[in-house]
Amino acid sequence: MNPKKLFLVTLELVIFGIVISEVTFSQSTDPNRDYPIYIRPTLAPSLYSPGAVVTLDDYDNWQIGTDFAEVGMAGNPTNPMNFAAAWNNLSASYGAYSYYTLNGLDWFASTQPTWGASANGDPVMTFDGTGNLYFDNMVGGVTGTRVAKSTNGGVSYSSVVAAGTGNDKNWIAAVQTGGPYANYIFQIMTPGNIKRSTDGGATFTQVATYTNSYPGAMVCVGPNGSTNGGAIYAVTNTGAAAYSVTYNFYCSIDGGTTWTLKSSQAFGGYVGTQSGGRHSVQNMRTRPYPFLMADNSNGPFRGRLYLTYAKNSPNADAQKPNIYTRFSTDFGATWSAEVMVNDDANTSANHQWFPSTWCDIKTGKLYIKWLDTRDCPTSDSCMVYGSFSTDGGLTFAPNQKISNKKFKINCTSCNGGTPAYLGDYDYLNSNGKVAMVAWTDFRSNTFGNYVGYFPDYAMRMNPTTASINSVNGVKDIKMVIPAVKLYTDTVIVTSAISPVPGTGTFSITYPSPVGNKLSHFPDSLSVRVTAANVTPGTYTLTVTAKGPNGTPVHQRTVTITASTTSSITSGELPSSFKLEQNYPNPFNPVTRIGYSIAKASDVKITVFNTLGKEVASFLNEKQAPGDHFVLFNANSLTTGVYYYKIQAGSFTDVKKMILMK
Repeated sequence: MNPKKLFLVTLELVIFGIVISEVTFSQSTDPNRDYPIYIRPTLAPSLYSPGAVVTLDDYDNWQIGTDFAEVGMAGNPTNPMNFAAAWNNLSASYGAYSYYTLNGLDWFASTQPTWGASANGDPVMTFDGTGNLYFDNMVGGVTGTRVAKSTNGGVSYSSVVAAGTGNDKNWIAAVQTGGPYANYIFQIMTPGNIKRSTDGGATFTQVATYTNSYPGAMVCVGPNGSTNGGAIYAVTNTGAAAYSVTYNFYCSIDGGTTWTLKSSQAFGGYVGTQSGGRHSVQNMRTRPYPFLMADNSNGPFRGRLYLTYAKNSPNADAQKPNIYTRFSTDFGATWSAEVMVNDDANTSANHQWFPSTWCDIKTGKLYIKWLDTRDCPTSDSCMVYGSFSTDGGLTFAPNQKISNKKFKINCTSCNGGTPAYLGDYDYLNSNGKVAMVAWTDFRSNTFGNYVGYFPDYAMRMNPTTASINSVNGVKDIKMVIPAVKLYTDTVIVTSAISPVPGTGTFSITYPSPVGNKLSHFPDSLSVRVTAANVTPGTYTLTVTAKGPNGTPVHQRTVTITASTTSSITSGELPSSFKLEQNYPNPFNPVTRIGYSIAKASDVKITVFNTLGKEVASFLNEKQAPGDHFVLFNANSLTTGVYYYKIQAGSFTDVKKMILMK
């Protein structure tokens, strides 16, 4: 969670005109409460995208700010490209700082809510079924929360009302699926006070109170049979010690009016190493939160309740944790055996912790993200990993990296202490196609605010600079998807050139047979730029790739120089036709086949086996002069020798390649 005392102390120092560069506190005597050790105040951020796109190995993450740690985020069920996220912020005016995207690509800082009290962070968010956003933030020295409402996707907030009461850690959820309790909002806060709003967030009324001795209470919404939003769930976290906890599952089937304890389960345990009464991984404080989520879809697992948590294996101090999930089909009364989500070959060698989960309300796909050290032999650095289940939590897809760079876990330049406060949770949400994941990333030795898509695809332009004859030039530029992370949907490409030339026109086409869509990966398509008497100068070609619902969305640019001297006689263009040796060779299963075209020609590339049987073909289209390539995916073929042939006008050539699986 966040350092509460710091906000009050910082506010007092500001009032008296004292400038501080760092603040030091001693540890609280209560090991279950938050305490700051060493904090660097940060400035409130503003616009961070598109300049903040971090592309490594052709994959994108977005750094949309530098605040503190812990993020609450939500996706708009009425707009798949609208997400909002808020991270803890040291300012007593903000407590947490909010951001939004309306197109899935460009992130902006919101006009921040006016809380009307000292704000203490721990942001959580939810959208209701009509697209209203609710932002819950602790206030008053951690005596309760206030909820800010946005009717424009997080751009600004129109009202702030009192909501939760209690201490240290809150959560919020809304009925997004219609039914008799459509748009009801539920809020929970330690020690287990459950609040409800039935009037669109105008007022919150307490409906239940339960014991919660450790932070980690959470609410979620599910269906009750055919009744959308008919089952509201809450979980509390109790026990005699932080490593011996009990998860208590409550359910309401009358819109939150009455609640029933369905079961109490000793599923939790140690997470990493006990230090000062806290769980820690590589000196990073962490907690054994129970994450609760229900399937609201109309799919085969509708109504299934999921629990996700981290726990050491074996369940003893100073071991390494894994990520587990269970499900219940009877409202939390009984639970399945736990299923390990992480699939690393040697789980005893790696830490997996910091899980979060979301169940897609359209498809029922269960997404889970976590932090993972499998890419670091010394286990002192990690990446964000993710997976999903499409069979009701029985099995999970091969784990994928969501972050595109490792970061040191114990970020001493971010914070200090034993264990260090570096946050306790991240979050994610999905839109029917993919999830947007939000996390705190220490790769720059700061509390970086990062987001990224999962599943996802890489994107590359080849070349990234080009010249074209301004009078009647034609230039083909490749848009390449060289790899994917479990992405299997279509990618749709659009392009634009800026600025608009003073005279003449640019036209952009996508040669057949591929056109502007790709559906098999890795693959590429041509973006053909044609100039007709344009003003000489430097232009930017912006190529945007999107999934069918607008996400994932990625963008690349190519610098194009238009001049009367850029022509077929340029030194830029090849003087002869050529077929290159594929690379790598041997390969498995993807290789690159490059070739050069000396003049505009009809081009076809064909792959044969040793018997002369055609097994694949590419292009069969007219191409402009230049250097080109295709990516050949031999995933469906067996190990062996193959031949590839180019036909470009009257030019032909054949080369051998070796597939080795």
